[in-house]
Amino acid sequence: MGNELNQELRDLVVGLDAGGTRTRAVLATAADGRPLGEGAAGPGNALTVPVPRLTEHLAEAVGQAVPESVRARIVAVAGGFAGATGAVADEPGRRNALAALTAALSRLGIDAGPPVICSDIEAAFASAPGAPADGLALVAGTGAVAMRITDRRGIATVDGDGWLLGDDGSGFWIGRAAVRAALRMADGRGAPTVLAELVGRELGVPGEVLPGGTSGGTVRRLSPEVVQGMEEGGAGDEAAPPASGPAGTGAAGAVPNGMTGSPVERRPLPPLDDTPWSRPHREAYRRHLLPAVMAEPPIRLARLAPLVVEAAGDTVALAILDEAADQLTEAVRALDPSSGERVVATGGLLGPDGPLTSRLDARLRTLALTLDWVPDGRRGAVALARLAHQGRP
Repeated sequence: MGNELNQELRDLVVGLDAGGTRTRAVLATAADGRPLGEGAAGPGNALTVPVPRLTEHLAEAVGQAVPESVRARIVAVAGGFAGATGAVADEPGRRNALAALTAALSRLGIDAGPPVICSDIEAAFASAPGAPADGLALVAGTGAVAMRITDRRGIATVDGDGWLLGDDGSGFWIGRAAVRAALRMADGRGAPTVLAELVGRELGVPGEVLPGGTSGGTVRRLSPEVVQGMEEGGAGDEAAPPASGPAGTGAAGAVPNGMTGSPVERRPLPPLDDTPWSRPHREAYRRHLLPAVMAEPPIRLARLAPLVVEAAGDTVALAILDEAADQLTEAVRALDPSSGERVVATGGLLGPDGPLTSRLDARLRTLALTLDWVPDGRRGAVALARLAHQGRP
C-alpha cells in the first residue's frame, strides 16, 4: 500500500461498513474505487452502541485504513450503519451515526465535507456490480430483513424486527427452531431428530442422558437416497409420516366435540417418537438444556444454526431449512417484486456455500427473480463515496 500511496494519487475516498459485530473501513481511489487500505474495530450499530463508543470504533477503523500522511487527500467519506437509514434525515440512528462519524473524522484530521450516511443494507445493495440504485435487498445472517431500494434509499422494509418479534428465517430463527425440535422430541410431542443429541452436546448436556447415550437409544438417520429425494422435492417413502386424526385424514379433520366453527387447517402430525430414550433420561435432558439456553442472551441461539446444517440428512433439520427459505421468500414477496427485478443478498446463510442459497434461489426463480450475493457493504460504501465526490446522487 505504501508504494501506491507514494504515487500521484490525488483523490481518495473512505467507505465504512458498520455492523452489529464490527466496523470495517476501506481506503480507495476516487477515480476507480481501487482499495488501498483497510481497518477494523468494534461494533457499529448506530442505535445500540453509545455515540462516544461508536466514535471510538469509527476512529480506530478509519485510522488503521488511512495513513496520516494521506489524510489530506480524502475527498469523500460514506458509511453504511446498522440501525441507521439514509431515507429519513432526523431518524435517531442516522443522527447518531452522523455525529459519531463527524467526530471521528475530525479527530483524525480528515476534512472531506459532510459524510454520506446510509443503512448497512443500502450499502450492501450498492455493493452489487454497477452500484445499482433500484431493486431489492435481502439480508440473512444472525437476523433477517428485506428492503426495497429506490434511488439508493430504502423505502419499504419487511421484517428485521429482532429476535423477539421477527427475523424469520435468520440464523437466530434456525437456532431457536433446533432447540424447539430437541425439546419437543424430549417431551414426546415431536419427531425423532439428531438435533436433540447435537444441541444437547453443544449446550453441555451430560452424555448419559442424551438420546443415543447410555440410555441405549439411537436416533435414526435417513438413507442418502431418501435425502436426495427430499432435496429434489419428493418426500420418499421412508420420510412420509403416518396418517393421524379420524379415519386417517392426517390433519385435524372434524371439529372436536363441544367446539363450533369450521375445521382448522393444520399440518399433519409428526411421526410418533419411538426412540428408546427413557422418560427419566428425557426429564434430565430438559433439566440441563433449559438452564443452559436461558443463561445466555437469546440472540446467542444463532450459534446453533450450523448444527441444523450438519444434521441436514435428518427430516426435522431439512424441514427447518426449508421453512427458513420459505420465510425469506415471503419477505421478498411482500415487497411486490416485478418479474426480472434484481435481488441483492448478503449474510452468511446466503453466501456461495450458504445453507439456504440453493433453496432460496429455486424459490425466487418461481417469481422470475435472480439472486446476486455480496459479502458485505464495504464496496457499496466506497461506491457511494465516489458518487458523492462526483456530485451524483
